[in-house]
Order: sequence, then C-alpha cells, then structure tokens
Amino acid sequence: MEGFSNISTSQDKSYNYSNTTSDCPVRDGVLLIAYVVTCVIICIGLPLTLMAICAVFSLVRNNHVAPIYVINLLISDLIQFCCMIVKVSACEGRTFDTALVYFFGLVASVCFMVCIALERYLVIACPLWYRFKRPVKTSVVVCVLVWVLTLVYLITLVFCSHYKVSGTIFAASLLVPLPLFFCFLGGTLKALSASRVPSDDKRQIVGILVLVLLIYILLFLPTSICLLTTRAGNNSTFRMLSSIFIKLSPLADLTLYVFIRRGTTDKLLASVCHCRMGSNDSRSEGETYANRKDDRI
Repeated sequence: MEGFSNISTSQDKSYNYSNTTSDCPVRDGVLLIAYVVTCVIICIGLPLTLMAICAVFSLVRNNHVAPIYVINLLISDLIQFCCMIVKVSACEGRTFDTALVYFFGLVASVCFMVCIALERYLVIACPLWYRFKRPVKTSVVVCVLVWVLTLVYLITLVFCSHYKVSGTIFAASLLVPLPLFFCFLGGTLKALSASRVPSDDKRQIVGILVLVLLIYILLFLPTSICLLTTRAGNNSTFRMLSSIFIKLSPLADLTLYVFIRRGTTDKLLASVCHCRMGSNDSRSEGETYANRKDDRI
C-alpha cells in the first residue's frame, strides 16, 4: 500500500502547495504554476464533464454502442476531477485514499479509450459482424468488466510493497494500449476503401481514432517515460509537466463527445475548406488589384 502511494507522490508533487515550503524560488514558482493549472482544469473540466454526461445520455439509442463507452469514460474523468479537488483542498490524512481512487479513474479511462477505438475499428473492418453483435447489453457487460478488472489491477499494485516495482508495472501498462491504437487506426485506414459505411461516418470514425491516438501520445506517454526512465524521472520539470499533461486528459476526453455527434467532422472540414477558400479569394483579389495598378502605371 505504501508503494502505490509513493507512485502518486513521485509522479505528482504539485498538490498541497499551501503546505509546501522550499528554499528554492524556482521550485516554488513551478509548484505554484502547477497548482494554478490544476485549479483551472478543475474549474473548467468539472462542469463541462457533467454537462457532457447529461448530453451523451440523450444520444444513447437502441443498438447505439459508442455513447455508452463515452459515458463511462466521462464518469472515470469525473472521478479524477473529484480526487483533484480533494488534493488541492489539502485534506490531511487522505493522501493514499485519494491516490488510489485517482489511479482507479485514470486506469479506467485508458481502458474505455481502448474500448472506443476498438468499437470504431469494428464498424469499418467487420461491419456485418458488428451489425449483429452490438447490442447495448453486451456493451454494458463490457463496461462492468472494465471497472472490475481495473479494481483488481489496482489491488494487485497495492500489494507491491516497493514503489519502484509498482511504478514500473504501471508505466509498462500505460504502454500497452499505444500499439493497439496504431493497429486500430491502420486497420481502419486499410479497410476504409472496401467498407460500405457512408462517407460521413467514415470521416467521423477516422477522426475519433486519430483523436484518441493523439490524446494518448501527448498526455499519457510522458508519464510512462517519466516512470520508466531514471533521467526523466529525476528531472523535476519534466516530472511536473508529465503530471500536468495527465491531468489535462479529462479535458481532452471532452472532445470525443464533439466527434461522436453526427456531422461534426463534416462541419470541421467545411470550416477549414471555407477558411482556405477565403484566404485564396483574398489572395486572388490582391493579385487582381496589383495587376490593375500595374496596368494603370
């Protein structure tokens, strides 16, 4: 139990800033920045997550599986926000309990990201199988299994008395989903041409898979590097940045709600194309005006 608590302590020392004293002003400045960033993340992410959960509930329809995984993902993010609030408020005697619950929500969020990526991959790669094997009851059973297996996994880490062993296991576990995300994205792109899924759904699915991969690489991978690499782990700046990045993951997960709404990807592409066309039109108008001016001269 002490070893698992030390993972949280070594990975995140930005909480409880009000109780931290240091003779190094640079370290105090870094801790203050991390503390303020954490408070901003809580103030922005907590209400948006609650609103997103209510909104995604309205998207759940018969045989509509993806929002169920997104709801569970947002619930795991909500657990992380609650733990951040407890730690920022500097509640004494709750460090271990908060760390355990926080990592429970963190690991569950990673598992549900894998579920979302796998479900989107099956839509393209195995459309017939997915059409007949995607009842809501099955997805609910999968979600229950994810919560249970996450709890079993954390209990196993708790009994690892040495924090270095627990940290290595946790960091290695964070690396496991990364090749899966690459495989899901690559398999989806490979099967895209032969799939009979409508084009707007194809763009939506690819957008979700790319978004999940980017979130994981940018926000989760630094923590794994920090725990596995001694040089990076001893660097206080990198350790603090990795802690901030992983706390930004609940905010990044909110973008998945935007992408599961039908037509969102098309609107984004249309807006990008419109901006490009607008810049090209302004450029052509400028060239026309310059040509007219040259003719006058």
